[in-house]
Amino acid sequence: MLPVQKTLLKNHDVQEICASFKSSLSKNFAESTVEFVDCPDLTLSPWNLAQPGLGGEGRVADVGGVPNLIPTPKPEKQYNLDTVAKTCDLPGAYVIGPSAVASRLLGKNAELVNNVKTAGEPGTEALIRSRHTMIIDEEKNQYECREYPYNELGLLGNLYLCRGKPGKVIRVTAKKRTGPENFIHCLNQGLAEDFDDPIAVGGTFILLEGTAKLHVMPGFSCTPLHSNDDVNNWLRFFDMPGPLVHTSVFVSKDPGLDLRLEHSHCFSDHGAGGHYHYDTTPETVCYEGYFSIAEKIYRVDAPEVTHMIGRD
Repeated sequence: MLPVQKTLLKNHDVQEICASFKSSLSKNFAESTVEFVDCPDLTLSPWNLAQPGLGGEGRVADVGGVPNLIPTPKPEKQYNLDTVAKTCDLPGAYVIGPSAVASRLLGKNAELVNNVKTAGEPGTEALIRSRHTMIIDEEKNQYECREYPYNELGLLGNLYLCRGKPGKVIRVTAKKRTGPENFIHCLNQGLAEDFDDPIAVGGTFILLEGTAKLHVMPGFSCTPLHSNDDVNNWLRFFDMPGPLVHTSVFVSKDPGLDLRLEHSHCFSDHGAGGHYHYDTTPETVCYEGYFSIAEKIYRVDAPEVTHMIGRD
């Protein structure tokens, strides 16, 4: 079993969380709505997730970490999602969220959107609907979003685990960005300002219209990356058009677990995907998201030596 630390989170009134989202969105978008609604069937287009909902014993897991990638990669750090689910006391969990790929399986480093119903009982198999985006030609700076058939991630991951059941979720829409914050940071910043204790959130959102600044990791750097400038010079940045479907995990405050507080990756049916930074068309951007509040945080296999480089 993987080393793990656990934190049980305070149960807040969901309407208080909705009010926080509404207030923060109003400072950054011309139009927005926040509702507590029945979750739509997320297995349908455009979401194409592996389970219909986000309900049932929700929890957030921060697995590995950026120090497994920076300053020098530790490709031996690979994590089977069946094992992660058991480590998080939820065998057979539905798992979504951003991570790096298992490079020993793919043959190269890349961005991953985990979308997996893990195997629970002996004899069962995982249902895998994950997608990855990789640089396919480093000289020409060409990328491609493809299916990812493996039940394993590498280096680092920020995951939301649940039973995948239908149920109530927080639906958020936002149009015409007027402030400086990206969609997810806007929501998370509101929580950090409005609540003294940490709140952890997992879910999915789509950039329906407009474009977004994304990065895609190329092959591992041949030289150590010692600063954010080093990291940004190594990454490949792109403006990619929507629609872009994201899985996202964010935590308002770190309860002393060395967490990455915000992380979102996306995929599409038109070859675009990667790590979300922000939209680049504020006048026309349109978001729609569905989110669930986690009951617990699990810190899985935290690096012994840590730093704050490369966590944007």
